[in-house]
Amino acid sequence: MRLNFIALAAAFSFSVLHAAEKNVVFFITDDESPTLGCYGDPVAVTPAIDALAADGTLFLNAFATTASCSASRSVVMSGLHNHRNGQYGHQHSYHKFSSFHNVVSLSLPRVMSIAGYRTGHIGKYHVAPEQVYRYETYMKGSGRNAVEMANKAKDFITSDDQRPFFLYFATSDPHRGGGKDGTAASELKPDLFGNKPNKGSHAGVDEVFYELDEVPIPHFLSETQETREELIQYYQSVSRIDQGVARLVEILKEANLYDKTMIVFTSDHGMAFAGGKTTVYEGGLKVPFVVRNPYEENRGLKHNALISHIDITPSLLDFAGGLDQKTNGPKRIVDHKEFWKNFPEVGKDNLGPALTSYHGKSWISILGQPDAEHWDNIFASHTFHEIQMYYPMRVIRDKKYKLIWNIAYPLPYPFASDLWAASSFQAQFQRSLDAPYGQKSVGEYINRPQFEFFKIDEDPYEAKNLASDPAHRKALIEYQEKMKTFQKSMQDPWIMKWDYE
Repeated sequence: MRLNFIALAAAFSFSVLHAAEKNVVFFITDDESPTLGCYGDPVAVTPAIDALAADGTLFLNAFATTASCSASRSVVMSGLHNHRNGQYGHQHSYHKFSSFHNVVSLSLPRVMSIAGYRTGHIGKYHVAPEQVYRYETYMKGSGRNAVEMANKAKDFITSDDQRPFFLYFATSDPHRGGGKDGTAASELKPDLFGNKPNKGSHAGVDEVFYELDEVPIPHFLSETQETREELIQYYQSVSRIDQGVARLVEILKEANLYDKTMIVFTSDHGMAFAGGKTTVYEGGLKVPFVVRNPYEENRGLKHNALISHIDITPSLLDFAGGLDQKTNGPKRIVDHKEFWKNFPEVGKDNLGPALTSYHGKSWISILGQPDAEHWDNIFASHTFHEIQMYYPMRVIRDKKYKLIWNIAYPLPYPFASDLWAASSFQAQFQRSLDAPYGQKSVGEYINRPQFEFFKIDEDPYEAKNLASDPAHRKALIEYQEKMKTFQKSMQDPWIMKWDYE
């Protein structure tokens, strides 16, 4: 009996020591700005993420393409802007948005599987159809407790399956939710951001509590008691995420997999405050982005290149050895029409044309080159958040200027329901439309001009709109033409609005 135990132990030890190379953990949070110690945040307690950055690449100019949950995740998992993949807005409930069926040819879990990876998913999903974005293994776990999620993913990570693994790890933190903090001093109570009421703790988490007077106020928010009361809840949620990262790293190290696994950390978009989430301002689009690639020799650096969420799928596929550099698509591509023959209930009119290449491009080769460029311009494409919130916006941004086209500008800006109810916004809205909100007044935030044009290198807070400034007229026209070129190249249906409205 003892000999059998020794043999089993030896076999297990051998399987761990000789585990597959080039694994991937993709860690994505929900509504998080770069409020991390590694980005210079003065109060954020995020030692695990900071450690990844210190031994990897910290991207300083990483952008979502849209600050809305489902639409952004579809971009992450397809390498295509949501106006092209079809996921224009929320997937769940009555919203009913979903990606086109031809996206199955480029979808992240599908192409990683074809490249020889076992694929696993835990946490928030929020895209459709499931057959397009299908993982082999689904694990259940509370998205509000990343430590618990890591523990539930352990068996998948340490499986004796000899294929490398790809783990998509998606928290629900620091999204709003979980009720209100009834102990707050203000009449308008702050959201709990997934925290337990009365300073309770999630199981296995050493909760970090913040003080009102210590949290910094982002440039797109107002200096008020209500803002501070919400920010301390948000920061607590951010620190809970960090402990999940720490537990994941611990599991990888125990299994001798840490130096065989690339870890990517990002968020779907910026924090869930008016001025951040659902907007195409910097507060909505700018995201944390950390890559620790153990196979990259030059690590521990900060990168200034412009990168976009459209780059994620081709980059991970490139790391996996499955990207065709000539076509910028998968080496082995699924014929979507043949694939859907197995699902006769799917109408042929829903299939669309063949997709063979990504909008994004891989950043794998530049990870160790801090002065390398990636994109000259990044493009953003927002259309919906919830189904009743049609407000298409297009953005082109480089390191000098940023142009926003508010296509439906005669309409008042539609708020996500949780952002409209947020105490940090309502405190100012209830004062008056002239009350300050970030760099604007409340009224200016709600009623926007057709074009917003910022000298982003000199005005990173987007405080001064230059669209009507004669001195910048030539530059405005130049960037409008650049935007049209981008829309044409990326087959954006909203390009017709230049001529018809």
